[in-house]
Amino acid sequence: MRHWTLALLLFSVGCTCCPGDRPPSNPDGWQSLFDGKSLGHWKVTQYGGEGKVEVKDGQIQVGEGVALSGVTWNGPDLPKIDYELELEAMKIDGSDILCGICFPVGPEHCSFVAGGWGGQVVGLSSVDGMNASENGTGTDMDFQKGRWYRFRLRVTKDKIQAWIDDKPNVNLELADRKVSLHPAMELAKPLGLATYTTSSAFRNIRIKAVRSS
Repeated sequence: MRHWTLALLLFSVGCTCCPGDRPPSNPDGWQSLFDGKSLGHWKVTQYGGEGKVEVKDGQIQVGEGVALSGVTWNGPDLPKIDYELELEAMKIDGSDILCGICFPVGPEHCSFVAGGWGGQVVGLSSVDGMNASENGTGTDMDFQKGRWYRFRLRVTKDKIQAWIDDKPNVNLELADRKVSLHPAMELAKPLGLATYTTSSAFRNIRIKAVRSS
């Protein structure tokens, strides 16, 4: 018994002294969705005519296609409501959507578009059947090539909010509003990143659960 007791004690001390063997802690609640080395749980979205997708320099690089190109989440279930999603995107070349995000809103889906309709329109598609160029969430913004932009979405039971580089961009109250996904992005469900006739790079993709305000 003494030998077993000593062995267990040594094992316990060894575990205490080797924190590197433990799963990394995540006190702020963020869950990384991209390790910078491989697509992992992301798969290339088969839109037809899509550009080449590769992982390079710690980024998911999406080549320019004839229309939509991108990746779709194919891993464990993620929150559908009461969550924040954050990522960085950079336009490499092209003149249209550098960052399109398909995301769940409870049982429905919607998309956040940055740089659409010729490279400037930012907003949600669709709201009450109208795309970002038509509904009240649409704004204009110039996006420079070779510059990283940080996008953050917050989706709760009450509203959808979006920030670009910490500046508020979308603040949509969901009461009496209907959100839906543009048919062109159906293949991006439940969560997808896309470009339109544009090559872009994505990195630092993460998600966390939040409480409704």
